[in-house]
Amino acid sequence: MENIEQLERRLWEAADQLRANSKLTSTEYYMPVLGLIFLRHAYNRFLMVEKEVKTNLPSRGGLARPVIKEDFDQKNALFLAEKAQYEYLLNLPSGQDRGKAIIEAMDGIEDDYPALGGVLPKEYHIFDPALLGRLLKIFNDEALQNGSGDVFGQIYELPDEVCHGRGAGSG
Repeated sequence: MENIEQLERRLWEAADQLRANSKLTSTEYYMPVLGLIFLRHAYNRFLMVEKEVKTNLPSRGGLARPVIKEDFDQKNALFLAEKAQYEYLLNLPSGQDRGKAIIEAMDGIEDDYPALGGVLPKEYHIFDPALLGRLLKIFNDEALQNGSGDVFGQIYELPDEVCHGRGAGSG
C-alpha cells in the first residue's frame, strides 16, 4: 500500500492528541475513532460513486434527475445525506456542537440502513469540541481522502496497536 506509512503516522498523531489532550483512556476513544475512520471511508466511496452515477444519469430536456439512495444501493455504497458527509462535519462552524453533529450523522446512516442499527459508535460527546475538530482534520489527510477499501482495511487492523501504545511510535 503506497500510503500506509503516512496513514500510520496520522493514526499515531490522533492517538497522541487523545493521550495528551483528553483524560480519556484508549478503551474510551477506540470505537469513536474507528467511527471517524468509517465516516472518512464511507465519504470517499460516496464521492466516487456519486461521480460515476452523475455521468450516467438519464436526462430529460437537458436536466438530469437528482441522485438518489437507490443509485448508491446498486453500487454497494452508502448514500450519505449532506449532514452525514465528512466534508460537512469537518466544516461546521466552530460554535456548533461537532459531537452532536457526528452522532446525528451516525443516527442518519443507521436510519437509512437498518442493518447498521445500533452498530455505529455514538460516544462523541466525550470529546472536547476543539479536540474533536482536530481529529476530523487529522483524518482529512490527503492520503485518507484518496485511500481505497484495502487501505482502510489495513487501518482497522492498526488501531489496537495505536490506541494501546504498542508498535511503531511507542516507547
